[in-house]
Amino acid sequence: MLFGPNKRPYLSWSDLIRQRYGTRVQKLAVNAGFSCPNRDGTVGWGGCSFCNNEGFSPSYCHPPKPISRQIDEGLSFVTKRYPRARMFVAYFQAFSNTHAPLSVLMKRYGEALSHPRISGLVIGTRPDCVDQEKLDYLAELSGRHFIQLEYGIESCYDRTLERINRGHDFAASRRSVDMTVRRKLLCGAHMIFGLPGESREMMLEQVSLINALPLDSIKFHQLQIVKGTPMASQYMDDPQRFALFELDEYIDFMVSFVERMRPDLAIDRFSGEVPPRLIAGKRWENVRADTVAGLIERRLRDKGTFQGKLYAGRPST
Repeated sequence: MLFGPNKRPYLSWSDLIRQRYGTRVQKLAVNAGFSCPNRDGTVGWGGCSFCNNEGFSPSYCHPPKPISRQIDEGLSFVTKRYPRARMFVAYFQAFSNTHAPLSVLMKRYGEALSHPRISGLVIGTRPDCVDQEKLDYLAELSGRHFIQLEYGIESCYDRTLERINRGHDFAASRRSVDMTVRRKLLCGAHMIFGLPGESREMMLEQVSLINALPLDSIKFHQLQIVKGTPMASQYMDDPQRFALFELDEYIDFMVSFVERMRPDLAIDRFSGEVPPRLIAGKRWENVRADTVAGLIERRLRDKGTFQGKLYAGRPST
């Protein structure tokens, strides 16, 4: 089976959005100065053991720069890299971007949406940082703007979530996704493969739990050991506790996972990138995320397989 205008063997979120809006929808990362509940004592301290936001924050998006200035600088960068992009959304990416009173959220989202070139918001957050009131407000915004929530699920195993100091369980992810989708908001998720304590078989078995969530899109990242994190210290103390993916092994794993995914769950990305200077553990030398996606697509084609081929209830062909 081939999906979308580019006829890929998987459903691409970028292809799906381009079909819906007639153009590329380009994210502009902004840092609105939010924290996380497991950093500020709301549920814990120290943050997730893998997290160093410096690893994925562009140089232009750092507070105390006003959000409008971050957007202007982001536009200057991305319009050179993607000259055909016509629709831009502010991507509230760093930390937990619903972790504040609604009045604060309204002010910061409003600043982004008041920019003349911003058509909507993608809001990265945690499953335990939304409630009925916040989601009702976002649902009201979605009548006029592109709005997507993106939840960090990371793992479906409560023991893993405890081990990485996540501060919530998988049931919180289920609740938040259901609450979001009931309001007809676009809903995405983020998963990490390779977390300590999870075998390859355990990682693959999560596909049935992910399929059961009414998600629109999903991002996958391979675990990367980032300097300055508690996990980096754990890795240096005992590297044998970690079974980090080699590139070819990850490609094979993702092919197996994609074959078992429901066909209507769009894939936003297959892997993560962290600047090499920040990597403490094994890394894939000079391999960008778009290269990894291309390698996975090629492996799917070479095997004659596609997203959903082994999805439960669907016969193999």
